[in-house]
Amino acid sequence: MPDPSASIALRGLDPGKPWSTPDAGREIDYAVRQRFPLWGKRGLARTAAGQQADAAGLDRNAAARELLADAETAYVRYWHADVAVDVLDRRIALLRQIEEMAGVRYALGRAAQQDAIRAQVEQTNLQRERIERLTASQEATASLNALLGRPGDAPLAPPIAQPALPVHSPRLAEALDAVDAHPAVRSELARAEAAHTNAVLQRRNRFPDVTVGIGAMQLGNGLESTELMLEVEIPFQQRARREREREARLLEEAALARADHARRTVESRGATAWAQWTRARERRELIENTLLPQADATFQSALASYQVGEVDFGTLLEALNEWQGADLARVDALRDELLGAAAVRAIEGDIR
Repeated sequence: MPDPSASIALRGLDPGKPWSTPDAGREIDYAVRQRFPLWGKRGLARTAAGQQADAAGLDRNAAARELLADAETAYVRYWHADVAVDVLDRRIALLRQIEEMAGVRYALGRAAQQDAIRAQVEQTNLQRERIERLTASQEATASLNALLGRPGDAPLAPPIAQPALPVHSPRLAEALDAVDAHPAVRSELARAEAAHTNAVLQRRNRFPDVTVGIGAMQLGNGLESTELMLEVEIPFQQRARREREREARLLEEAALARADHARRTVESRGATAWAQWTRARERRELIENTLLPQADATFQSALASYQVGEVDFGTLLEALNEWQGADLARVDALRDELLGAAAVRAIEGDIR
């Protein structure tokens, strides 16, 4: 319902003294008018406003879900950087042991001095990689602090365990079933519904509204008369009205297109996240179940053979790099698996 309007009119003013005290013969008219939308316009306007409010609330829910998903992703990167540094530290420690072994064999005349030097060079390369991983850890710390509303350099407790990010959908089809319930999609659908309601409202504006008014005329200090007014709009401006209807129709079509685009975008993100999660999981399982045992056995065999002089230092160093490199590849694959799981959970809505 539109707000009512009130008016007051002073008659018989003296042009020379318009604000002088009114005399006994001056007329004062009072009037109150209220426009009454007919043909269901008031209900349509109320419905459209409610749909727009629902869309705003869903926008808030979508932003909250994205924020939680970003927090999970940032924590995964923070955890991964810490674990990767631990793997590099173990690898550096093993290289130091091998360097000592090469030094002993060199002292006994069973190996060349370059074996120990190669071990030192390899340690230096790993130290460089360790610095890069620490930089990634600092970046993840800053990102996580920003999401938590803390200063970027605020200290964080070291990660205690691997993040638990279960995916509950057994297949991609089940995961994509949650697309229609995603708040980003629902908000655009709510806006499309509001645009449709507004289009209907514009078509209803072809029919005139009614304005009812009541008034009273004061003459001097007494009430002289009262009046009842009835006004009806005359729909002369058809061209402008048709253009407003066309605008409302195009806005509805645009809102429907945005809703379809939002749905396809969420579906694409879900399918991409599912592929990342499943492929990374397969890669991690292959490394854990096949590559790591093979690389470990190769290193143990090369170490035993090097101690008795059956293989050279290069073979031992290559076996060590393959073994520990496989462990680092396992950690990287686990990171990709967890990042994919976080993205899938954002589609499923299973974020805590």
